[in-house]
This record gives sequence, structure tokens and C-alpha cells, in this order.
Amino acid sequence: MKIVEVLRLSDMGLTQREIGLSAGCGKSTVGDILRLCKEKGVTYEMGLKMTDEELHETLYPKKEKKDTDAPEPDWKMVHEELTKHKKLNLQFMWEEYRELYPNGLSYSRFCVHYRQYRKTTDRQVTLYNERKAGDTMEVDWMGDTLECIVDGKTGEITAAHFFLSVLGYSQYPYVEAFPNEQETNWITAHVNALNYYGGIPRIIIPDNCRTSVTTPRYYEPIINSAYWELAQHYGVAIIPARVKKPRDKNLVENGVGWLETWLLGKLRNQRFFGYPELNKEIRKQTLELAAKPFKKREGSRYIDFVGIDKPALRPLPVEKFEIADVVFRKVGDNYHLEYDKFRYSVPYTLHNEQVVLRATNSTIEIFDKTRTRVASHRRRYTMTTKEGRYITNEDHMPSNHRFVHQFRQFDGNRYRSWAKKIGVDTYFIIDNILASGKVEEQGFKSCMGILQFSKKYSEIRLEAACRRARELGSHTYTTIKNILKNGTENVDNSKVKATPQHENIRGSEYYN
Repeated sequence: MKIVEVLRLSDMGLTQREIGLSAGCGKSTVGDILRLCKEKGVTYEMGLKMTDEELHETLYPKKEKKDTDAPEPDWKMVHEELTKHKKLNLQFMWEEYRELYPNGLSYSRFCVHYRQYRKTTDRQVTLYNERKAGDTMEVDWMGDTLECIVDGKTGEITAAHFFLSVLGYSQYPYVEAFPNEQETNWITAHVNALNYYGGIPRIIIPDNCRTSVTTPRYYEPIINSAYWELAQHYGVAIIPARVKKPRDKNLVENGVGWLETWLLGKLRNQRFFGYPELNKEIRKQTLELAAKPFKKREGSRYIDFVGIDKPALRPLPVEKFEIADVVFRKVGDNYHLEYDKFRYSVPYTLHNEQVVLRATNSTIEIFDKTRTRVASHRRRYTMTTKEGRYITNEDHMPSNHRFVHQFRQFDGNRYRSWAKKIGVDTYFIIDNILASGKVEEQGFKSCMGILQFSKKYSEIRLEAACRRARELGSHTYTTIKNILKNGTENVDNSKVKATPQHENIRGSEYYN
């Protein structure tokens, strides 16, 4: 997964450092992965089709470890010893290291590695983080809430929570109010913000809140699955800010303070009877605040957004992202998976396999263990008389099941419609069979059997056989089967010799 993610982000044009922050690995690791993939000819599309084991074996073939390999020193311990004992130096620490590992690092390499460790751990100065147009969008919840929502029935006043996003260059804000800070509202706010801006940045920088990061590790934060799907849909990289490092997203932090003062200050004495009304007022006030000139530079947030940030954003996809419910299922004997009282088909070859079902408001998608989508259905909410609670794709069925399923789907009108496409004589035979029984269902099997002959013998021969059966006055499945089997559908009746007279042949008088 991590190697494939590195390839995806590289194709997006992100730097190795940005890829490392998003994928949860070091910059050098990203460089090694990209170099190995280039040497082995592995692309993002190829990686998606390979299993984790195949990909790892391709890039990192096993090799025997040399006996002379020596571990790196514990650089943290080395640094702490030099800090505590001022008279110690690198030469002394290196000699202690070589006593333990005679084949270890040379003194010059020891010094280089230690200096690299110092550069990565010392943080005594502040690095200016220059934002590029259309590059980043920083997101967060405001710390303050506002009691401004009135229940029209009870008169109870509840607090609104405020989502805030800020584009990196223009600092142009988007604010939306929600009843809580749950994951659904977090994802919805992102979708609405991107649609409000009318484009997509390269990177989204959230806080380490639970709605965005499942596990806030320093080097390898685990992104929430729904948040990761949003990133895949819009083609963005999610790079969470480091824990207790507000400078990583200082723009949104500054925006929170600015809007808590000015926006919430303007709303503090107002009451609203719903969130649509509140968000309409927020939109109006935010536009006015964004249009105010900067104090220390020319222009305003709105001017910079329209002229610089917005043209640099990438276009939105055709479809908006839908929040999905992701569940794990094991495929049963009837190769259908249950979700919300309905059952959706998957390929029968996945019998007894563990799969992932992803449900949105409009679709049901099923993925196998290699993350490949194996089925997609339009989500159903109401049961129809015809299909009941089962939604089935015939391609998912074995051939014998498919035949039975097709038979069950037919009624008299469908048999007649199929026959009419073949020819008038076929339609005559089918209509005659359906009309001859007390109920049409009695003739369904015969009709299916006759019409299936069009696949075995061709529609032309079936039409001729039905014409021959019609001339003979025998409108049965067996008659048409024998005609086709013996190839007599085109025999001229005028050339058929009559049965000669014989004393054993009964005449018509016998039956009077």
C-alpha cells in the first residue's frame, strides 16, 4: 500500500518531502522507492495490479547478509553523552564504537552521520513556510462554539460548531456551521469547501483530530479510511500537521483567531432557526471580511483568491464525493451480500472469500482482497414485486444458474416479444402455446425451449421450422425439435408423396 501510494503521489508531481509526509515515511525512503521502481520498470498502474508480496519481492529481492555488516551507533545516546560530558568529543565516542564493532563506520563516516542526526533533531530556528498558489488547503474546527440555533418547537438554544478551511496563498476562508464535529460533518465540509472554491489544491493539511487521523504517529500517521477515500476521489495528498506543531498550519490557526473575533462577534447576538439560515449569513459575513484590504500588503483575501489562487486550482471531478459506509463481509453460498435489508450479487468464484462492501447513498461497490472492484450496483431502497430483495448481475452467475434465472425473469409478454423479433411464424407458435393452457405459465418451459433453438440452430432455421410446424398443424416443442434435428424445415410439402392405400389403414369413416 505504501509503495503504491508513493507512486500515486509522485505521478501527481509532489516533491519527495511532501510524499514522505503524506505516505508516512522519510524523504530518503521515498527517493529509494522511486529509484527502485524506475530501475525495475514498476509504474503506479502496475503496482495496483500486484499483491503486496509480489511488489515487495520485485523491488527488494532477498540477499544474504554479510558477516561484516555492523549496526549504526545509537545516535541519540551519542548525542546525550556529548551533551552531559562536555570534555568528550566525537573521536572518543568513535573509538568506543569501534571497540564494539571493529568493522563499523570509519571516523569520517561516523562524523557525517552524526551531523546528519543533529540536523534532523535540532529545531532552534523557525523555517518560513512559503505557500504557492493553488498548492495547499489548511482545515480545522474552530475552538469556540456559538449558542445561536433555536428549536422552533421547544425554544431550546443549542451551540453550533464551525469548520474552517483556508487556501495557502490568498488565505481565502470557507466557514460552515454544523451541530457537531463528527466524521460525517468533517467529510461533508471538505466536499462543500472544494465546491465553494471551484477547484482542488494539491495538498490538504488537517490537524491530528480523530475525524482525520486514526493514529497520530510522528512519522507514520494513519489516515481515517473515509478521509483517505476522499483524497483518492479528488486526487489530493493528505499531510497532517505534526502533533503540537501549530506552525505546520499557521494560516488556519491565524484564521481561527481572526474569524472567532470578527465573524462570531458579528453573529453573537443573532438567533437562527436552522443551519441553512445560519450558513447563509456566514457566507455573507465571510465575503465581507475577505474583501477587506490587507494591513501590511496590497490587495485582499478575495482579490488574491480570484486573481491568483483560483486559476491555479485543478478542476473538480464530474461527480461529488459521497460518504461511504465500509463493512467487511464473507461471501456465502448464494454469492449475494446483505446490506440494509437488500442482497447484492458478487461473482460466484468469490464463494467463501472475505470482501469489502462500500455503500454510498447511490451505489454499492464490492472489493476483493487485492483492492480490486469486483461488483457495482445501484443502491436500492424500495422492494419491487419483480426482483424482491435480490439485486443480481447475471454475469456473476455460473452458466446453469444463469439459465434458471433467465427463465424466472420471463412472462408471456417477454416470450411473445422475443418471438416477434425472430419472425411471424415463430410468434404464431409461441402465442398458440401460451394461449392453449388454462394459465400462460404452463407453456413457459416449452416457449423457452423453442426460443433457445435460435442460439443453437440460428433464427433463420427456427423461423423455417416454425413455418413447417404450422403447415403440419402441430404446434409443439417436440415437433419443432425433430424438424430442426432432422433438417426438414425446408421440405416442400407438394413433393411429399402421399401414403399409399392399404387394407390395414383406417379411413375417416372409422371415426364416425
